[in-house]
Amino acid sequence: MFKISYLLLLSIYLCTPSLSAQDIYQEARNQMVADQIERRDISHQATLHAMRQVPRHEFIPQSLQSVAYSDRPLPIGFGQTISQPYIVAYMTALIQPKSHHKILEIGTGSGYQAAVLAEIVDSVFTIEIVKELEHSAQQRLMKLGYRNSRVRHSDGYFGWEEHAPFDAIVVTAASEFIPPPLITQLKNGGKMIIPVGSSFSVQHLVLVSKEGEKVKTKTLLPVRFVPFTRL
Repeated sequence: MFKISYLLLLSIYLCTPSLSAQDIYQEARNQMVADQIERRDISHQATLHAMRQVPRHEFIPQSLQSVAYSDRPLPIGFGQTISQPYIVAYMTALIQPKSHHKILEIGTGSGYQAAVLAEIVDSVFTIEIVKELEHSAQQRLMKLGYRNSRVRHSDGYFGWEEHAPFDAIVVTAASEFIPPPLITQLKNGGKMIIPVGSSFSVQHLVLVSKEGEKVKTKTLLPVRFVPFTRL
């Protein structure tokens, strides 16, 4: 449970002129990580640090910024959503990102997951199928200084072959099966996290591990993601 709401933090800010709006948002992020993520047994330090750093309120419509750090997904337009903070942290921690990694993301949305990854790794390549979201995410990521991220408008099913192989792949839309091109573009020893299932039934996060010619999958928790769409 998010103990201190953004509205309460805002009231503290109004009563404490010495605090800046930046301080208020930082406190909200710190509280979000403590209550929503650490208490649910996510301990990967790089992920926790990134979640404290990325300003989630910058990745949602202004009308929703008062609930930016609540434990829920939020609409970002065009029938798409930004995932709840816990799921973003959970998926990030599962792929065990390292500073030298190159990561592919399928489903840029507003760019939040890409920004979290960009806080940790060397480079992020992210694909968005909705042209308007691709354009706004690209501008947003550049404005916020995430210059190690590249956004492309494309069909995520085919990945980004010219920059493969990737140390890890994060898919943020539910597919009825794991796209074979993504497995091909995964580096030996790499990991992929993907929601699998129909938009009309229960989906599950699946962790894919690639070791040489062997590909292993592990089914994790049930989730609800927007469907994986194609051009």
